[in-house]
Amino acid sequence: MMSHIMRIDELKERLEEESTNLVIVDVRFVLTDPDAGRKMYLKDHLPGAVYIDLNRDLSGKTEKHRGSHPLPDMDMFAAKIGNIGIDHETTVVIYDQENDMFAARLWWLLQHVGHELVYILEGGYKNWVEQGNLVTDEIPTLVKKSFEPNIRENETVDMKEVKEKMNSKTAILIDSRERDRYLGNKEPLYRKAGHIPGAVNYFWKDVLNEDGTWKNEEQLSEHFSALSKDEEIIVSCGSGVSACPNILALKSLGYKNIKLYPGSFSDWISYEENEIELDEN
Repeated sequence: MMSHIMRIDELKERLEEESTNLVIVDVRFVLTDPDAGRKMYLKDHLPGAVYIDLNRDLSGKTEKHRGSHPLPDMDMFAAKIGNIGIDHETTVVIYDQENDMFAARLWWLLQHVGHELVYILEGGYKNWVEQGNLVTDEIPTLVKKSFEPNIRENETVDMKEVKEKMNSKTAILIDSRERDRYLGNKEPLYRKAGHIPGAVNYFWKDVLNEDGTWKNEEQLSEHFSALSKDEEIIVSCGSGVSACPNILALKSLGYKNIKLYPGSFSDWISYEENEIELDEN
């Protein structure tokens, strides 16, 4: 089990400890129906869980560039997580519908602002319910705290840096989208199809087993065996969300020089002059 993942039995133990400084966050979301996640939360959720929304809370406003899910303003993000009861001593457990990409996005943001005690719930809401655990429609009363961001520098790159590093071959660029989108065979979300020239494809769901659980260290080491720990690795996807499970997996293996390209393919294609590849590398 990876160090950033918490099992359901571990969470239940923590919930039984009354002194636990713990916040559970529900980040269920559907890209094609932005209100669906909030509706699911209002119907029922884990006891004590608070809802955070990908578009409203985990992303900034969309503009001509920066992609379709740009990073939020970090001071505003820090204020929001403080408002739901998180400070640097709080253990945060994040869950999705299953082991989806949105929990990893919040995990990435929290560690980016310097928070250490962040975990993703193995198997998410689905696993919790399948094990017969209680859910509720009760909205918790929140105790506001102050969260002072301590931004980890050099964790992101912009379009120009990606272009420079690809041209000079000084970094490896990962595209985390499914293979058909990487190859340009289909593109359900954007007006152009294909991938950034030089990118290699590591579909984000390949860090999971067939049953949806996270792969163990041995399996992940084999999966990423072509990547050197000595090289800079830039991780991208469509809009900087599904890149995050790959980042979590790589960091759990001890890869240190990992950067997120927040704008990813949706930012890349917003510059008309940028080329696109349709074949494999």
